Parts: sequence; structure tokens; C-alpha cells
Amino acid sequence: MTNISSTQGSDTAPLRAGSGWIIALGIIYVIAGFIALGSMMMATVASVFIVGVMMVIAGVAEVFNAFQIKTWGKFLVWALLGMLYIVAGFITFENPIFAAVILTLLLGASLVASGLVRLFLAFNMKRESPWVLVAVSGVITLLLGLLILARWPINSVYILGLFLGIDLIVAGVSWIGLGFGLRSQLPPPRMRPAI
Repeated sequence: MTNISSTQGSDTAPLRAGSGWIIALGIIYVIAGFIALGSMMMATVASVFIVGVMMVIAGVAEVFNAFQIKTWGKFLVWALLGMLYIVAGFITFENPIFAAVILTLLLGASLVASGLVRLFLAFNMKRESPWVLVAVSGVITLLLGLLILARWPINSVYILGLFLGIDLIVAGVSWIGLGFGLRSQLPPPRMRPAI
């Protein structure tokens, strides 16, 4: 009969061996997060630049996909969609502050919509389920979205950088925790017998 812990241990053995690298990655994330929080405007511009790069890549993929379609109507729709993505990506490179204003508006609106949906779901859940946690999450998300929209467009120069910095710090702490958790599972080093 196989031992459950031995089968689980074999799955995480490569991760446990690289736990030092995972911890180092987490430390880099945390440092980058604090740098982003120290210069939120530059972090906002960097996040807008990343969104622009992703839009250009998505646009090129859409145009490439258009050439795989056999009918002219669908080809034109896919090609036009791809070109719009590419143009929007280059607009973000040309005017990152304007792009940050638009992205901040979209972020605030999506948080408000997400909060309202969570509240709706919470009050339609059965009382036995953790509906209170869903409702609290909905209220927090809704308030965060309303705060962003209340200060828009003034907050557009720093809000994306703030979110980026917080996300990097949380991700870094998670990686560090994972690395130390894996490290604690390492078997103790074997002692060589004395000759």
C-alpha cells in the first residue's frame, strides 16, 4: 500500500528544491511593489504601457486569425477588430495619461458593477451559506469603485500605479509564504556515518 504523503511529496519535490528561488522572486515582487508605491505616476504609466503592448499583441493575433477565415464578411470583421486593437495600443503609447484616464474610468465602473452584482447575489443566497461574506465583499468593492469614480479624472495619474504596487506586494508576500512553506517540508539533511 502506498503512503499518501509520499505520493504528494513527489509532486512538489521540484518546487521544494527551488524554494529559494521562489522566495527570491517574492522578495523582488515586494521590492517592485514598494517602488511602484513610491512613484505611483510612473507605475501608472508603466501599467498603461503594458496594457498597450497587450492590445497590440491581441490586435496582431486577431488580424492573423482573420486570414484563417474563409468568408469575406467574417474576415473583414476580424481584421477590423484586430486593426482597432492595434490602433488603440499605439494610442496608449502616444498619450499614456489619456489612456490612464480611460482605464481608471473603466476600473471604477467595473468595480461598481461587480459590487452591485455581489450584493444582488448575496441577498439571493440561502441563509445557510456564507451570504454575509459575499455581501461584505460586495459593499467593499462597491465603495472602492465609487471612491475611484468620485475622484475621477484627478486620480487617474496615480490610481493604476497604486493598484499595481499593492498587487505586486500581495503577490510577493504570497510567493515568499509559498517558498517558506515548501522549505519547511524539505527533509532534514542526512548525516554521513563517521568512518
